[in-house]
Amino acid sequence: MDGIQFGMPTLIENRTLEDNIALCARLGLRFIELNMNFPEYQTDRLEETDCLIQCAEKGGLYYTIHLDENLNIADFNSLVSDAYLETVRRTIDAAKKLVCLRDRYGEPDQPVTVNMHMNHGIFITLPDRKVQMYERDFETYMKSYESFRQKCEEWIGNADLRIVVENTDGFRDYEKKAIDCLLESPVFGLTWDIGHSKAVGETDVPFILNHKEKLCHFHIHDGTEKPPRNHLALGDGEIDLASRLHLAEERHARCVLETKTVAALEKSVAYVKKL
Repeated sequence: MDGIQFGMPTLIENRTLEDNIALCARLGLRFIELNMNFPEYQTDRLEETDCLIQCAEKGGLYYTIHLDENLNIADFNSLVSDAYLETVRRTIDAAKKLVCLRDRYGEPDQPVTVNMHMNHGIFITLPDRKVQMYERDFETYMKSYESFRQKCEEWIGNADLRIVVENTDGFRDYEKKAIDCLLESPVFGLTWDIGHSKAVGETDVPFILNHKEKLCHFHIHDGTEKPPRNHLALGDGEIDLASRLHLAEERHARCVLETKTVAALEKSVAYVKKL
């Protein structure tokens, strides 16, 4: 596994960036994925790039970024979607200034990643079925993603950044078409969250492997299918971790050991070292 750079997520047990950096350095990990679901990593804080760089230099590490899981660039309310688009624009602007850390402490041929989820949108419950509004108004939905792709290309420009789409609880058919649209652009790629895919019966695996050449980021944690569980320490679940890590190495992809506790992260780091 020498070809893989391992990092850690933002952990809720650590109240400050400095706490996360100290843990990352102690465990010998290379980067931290800053999670914008946390109040301390909102756009106004990410824009304080001088401070972020100074803190990272003390630990000899760099950053990737995880966008807010509620991100919904296709919301039918333009006031809402515009706010999310502006969030992405500002995040990209900050990430561009943080690439220098990757150049110093990471692999120069691995783009800095900004991770995003697909928002399913709302559904309407009928007596006999549920209707996804994005599926019903698919043309409007796709126009939003076509516009998003174009905007991201403009915002990123020539910077060595990649927006990577992560699987969560199973891609909907309309989402797969939107992702196909995004992947037509070189500024987009895929994140494989191996725990999420395990917990939903690996339903996303065929789609992900059909786009294997776009894989550049992994969220690595163990999980089970029945009952559905993920974010377990490596070795505590049922996933064939060796094969997943082999693919990550093959793709020269970056891997976040995405457990939720310090203890599980420590156990996962020990597991990786044994490999």
